[in-house]
Amino acid sequence: MNDTLIKDIAEMDIEQVGDLHLFSSSETPMRKDAFDKTDEEKMSVIEEKFAEIMDALGLDLTDDSLKGTPKRVAKMYVKEIFGGLNPANAPKNSNFENKYNYTEMLVEKDITVYSTCEHHFLPIVGKAHVAYFSNGNVIGLSKMNRLVDYYAKRPQVQERMTIQVVKHLQKFLGTEDVACVIDAKHLCVNSRGIRDIQSSTVTGEFGGKFKDAAVKQEFLNYISMKLD
Repeated sequence: MNDTLIKDIAEMDIEQVGDLHLFSSSETPMRKDAFDKTDEEKMSVIEEKFAEIMDALGLDLTDDSLKGTPKRVAKMYVKEIFGGLNPANAPKNSNFENKYNYTEMLVEKDITVYSTCEHHFLPIVGKAHVAYFSNGNVIGLSKMNRLVDYYAKRPQVQERMTIQVVKHLQKFLGTEDVACVIDAKHLCVNSRGIRDIQSSTVTGEFGGKFKDAAVKQEFLNYISMKLD
């Protein structure tokens, strides 16, 4: 992200930044003490605070249907939908020598994305398409799905998530020739604000060979093709 845009974001009202879905870094903003607490300690704090939110809304926390909600939400946040915040949960990547000397583009398409908008904490749901050219090594196919899932499991901005997937694969495979396209619906757009249930957001990050127009088009053709 260029310095001018970062300066513009800094000068905006905090509500504007969220409503415009802007972000200021390709890294997830984390405090240095983010992992000083154990998961159990985090869940205890979140349970208490979420109970306060429910109480502020006027909900009866003695009701059988509601009294377990703060604990369920705390566990869901730490162990499930935000589990990607902890580097210890990063997928254990495995790569292999490209013994078949496959030199064409490898594409893993229609990877399910379940993430959470960091501006409103509402779901982002869609598909990711990831591709690369081997530079001597290949990665297990399921690892690309796990990598997308890892970066999705955190409060996110779709542009950042797209960049993070590409950067991770570039580093792991030792090649710049990596691309990712994500097409997703944001419930902060679909269910609130403008409440447009039809629109989706498409982001792409293209490295190395994928910056060439013909190669980029080949990738886009792959992800749009339909199989009988």
